Amino acid sequence: MAARSLGRGVGRLLGGLRGRSGQLVRPPRGGSVPRRAASGLWDSAPAAAAALAAQPGSYQALSAQAAREPAAFWGPLARDTLVWDTPYHTVWDCDFSSGKIGWFLGGRLNVSVNCLDQHVQKSPESVALIWERDEPGTEVRITYRELLETTCRLANTLKRHGVCRGDRVAIYMPVSPLAVAAMLACARIGAVHTVVFAGFSAESLAGRINDAKCKVVITFNQGIRGGRVVELKKIVDEAVKYCPTVQHVLVAHRTENKVHMGDLDIPLEQEMAKEDAVCTPESMGSEDMLFMLYTSGSTGMPKGLVHTQAGYLLYAALTHRLVFDYRPGDIFGCVADIGWITGHSYVVYGPLCNGATSVLFESTPVYPDAGRYWETVQRLKINQFYGAPTAVRLLLKYGDAWVRKYDRSSLRTLGSVGEPINLEAWEWLHNVVGDSRCTLVDTWWQTETGGICIAPRPSEEGAEILPGMAMRPFFGIIPVLMDEQGNVVEGGDVSGALCLSQAWPGMARTIYGDHQRFLDTYFKAYPGYYFTGDGAHRTEGGYYQITGRMDDVINISGHRLGTAEIEDAMANHPAVPETAVIGYPHDIKGEAAFAFIVLRDNAGDSDVVVNELRLAVATKIAKYAVPDEILVVKRLPKTRSGKVMRRLLKKIITGGAQDLGDITTLEDPSVIREILSAYQKYKDKRAAAH
Repeated sequence: MAARSLGRGVGRLLGGLRGRSGQLVRPPRGGSVPRRAASGLWDSAPAAAAALAAQPGSYQALSAQAAREPAAFWGPLARDTLVWDTPYHTVWDCDFSSGKIGWFLGGRLNVSVNCLDQHVQKSPESVALIWERDEPGTEVRITYRELLETTCRLANTLKRHGVCRGDRVAIYMPVSPLAVAAMLACARIGAVHTVVFAGFSAESLAGRINDAKCKVVITFNQGIRGGRVVELKKIVDEAVKYCPTVQHVLVAHRTENKVHMGDLDIPLEQEMAKEDAVCTPESMGSEDMLFMLYTSGSTGMPKGLVHTQAGYLLYAALTHRLVFDYRPGDIFGCVADIGWITGHSYVVYGPLCNGATSVLFESTPVYPDAGRYWETVQRLKINQFYGAPTAVRLLLKYGDAWVRKYDRSSLRTLGSVGEPINLEAWEWLHNVVGDSRCTLVDTWWQTETGGICIAPRPSEEGAEILPGMAMRPFFGIIPVLMDEQGNVVEGGDVSGALCLSQAWPGMARTIYGDHQRFLDTYFKAYPGYYFTGDGAHRTEGGYYQITGRMDDVINISGHRLGTAEIEDAMANHPAVPETAVIGYPHDIKGEAAFAFIVLRDNAGDSDVVVNELRLAVATKIAKYAVPDEILVVKRLPKTRSGKVMRRLLKKIITGGAQDLGDITTLEDPSVIREILSAYQKYKDKRAAAH
């Protein structure tokens, strides 16, 4: 996709790809299920939001039905929202005690048909994607017809290069129409995509490719972000040296610059130009794998969470429609990267299943200046804006003038995702960006949940929204708070471990290649419940506020990262026998990493070692994972059994050293004085330097 050819839609964008285009893709084998009327509010999926708002008491009634009768609630919705090849015979078969999760069993469909063909048949020239490229004012609009043609050509290219149903394909691409087409092309032929965020290092990429046993990697020659060129192909070249399963690397072009092309490398646009613009979709079982997405755990190895076809798509589409008050004709602006679950569910699958126009944001919030988001809102007339608290906190510091400079009257809904939003950021987003007139939804969900689980909307019409709070469970989501003994905490104004007591269609089904880890991670701590890993507070009014992670996972700028991953990345340094990493509050990022390291006696210059550790973390994981602070200490606070007491380290750096609690289990309590002294010297040195 050379830069100059990208300015005029996907048909033009891929050079002479239009050649043998023409007819629509044939309807999937078996046709779609006849659309019979569902009962109650859900007579048709597109009318769901309007009907919901029109009937007082409906949120309560629907929530109760979804909890009491999941089959009666989800069955008609799935039938009427999705295009099926073969109807399902069983709505759900789930048991949290054994980790069994199955939805819409016996049903067959194709996700790309639901996201593309059904809209092409009704309105081929409606806009599917607006690619907001790095340079403002150079956006590209892609119609549903163009996106279907591109997807089919890419799907045929994958098939020609040996990709079969069930094979895994790694996508290492920034936000772009071709990246979306790559995801949908995999879905069309029944391959399983794993998108790897294009900021990850070669080592992180290789680890994910090898765990998934990917046959093909799709990438760009280079990426462009914030006015800078990112050498994507070089990173892929370094990664695939260590990936024996990779047979081909398909290389698209975002810039005109030439890159080295080796034996595995295939120029993607040239190959696509040879292919037909029609590709018969594979008919997939509801519980066949759709994609894998890697997320950090409290242990060092990222886990490949598996999402399947029908349940995931239904949940993404329904939450997109109802949480954001999406209406036909709206311009939906989710500024997340497709490398994260937010991009999967609310840039690609949810909006496209609903026939929406979805914005692909390639740039950064501050390029070329701090008005970029709001200039984009004005130019594209965005109706829903969904972004991360980290970006809001960053822009808040630049002041209100950058916001007020632009017309934001098109906005109806603002959304926050990735981490709990602090009150100051919430109020700025609501009062300044939204002029105190937009609905602001603070959404809580996870890679594991597939879609939004707790948010202020849907609700009764005009129901209150409390600042900085996710508030209301979505239909079929039944939160439970648990105490340390594993007992359910009842009533209001209480806190505990956030668990969910009933399965929902969008949830992950397993960890790829390690179902036991899936069971141990999510179902072992509180048998019979899904444990989110987060803590929550329930108000007297029954609303939920997320209080943060309860395990050794930190949330840096909305990116989940296990402290063990950072420790593992530093542990290989020969001068560093021991490390401990904790998260601490950060004004912009929400949380940042603080590393305590012990050096060997012969380590030499500690500043050199610290710089080498920073480089090691950037190389093994990504730049955003590098600890903001690294403190050299003589030893770590350990119990007699050798466990590092990280809570003490956290108290020391967050000003809680006067209230360390019980330290009698420490092998040598004097270690606390040592660390406090080292930390004070570190702060004094920093202050002097500034």
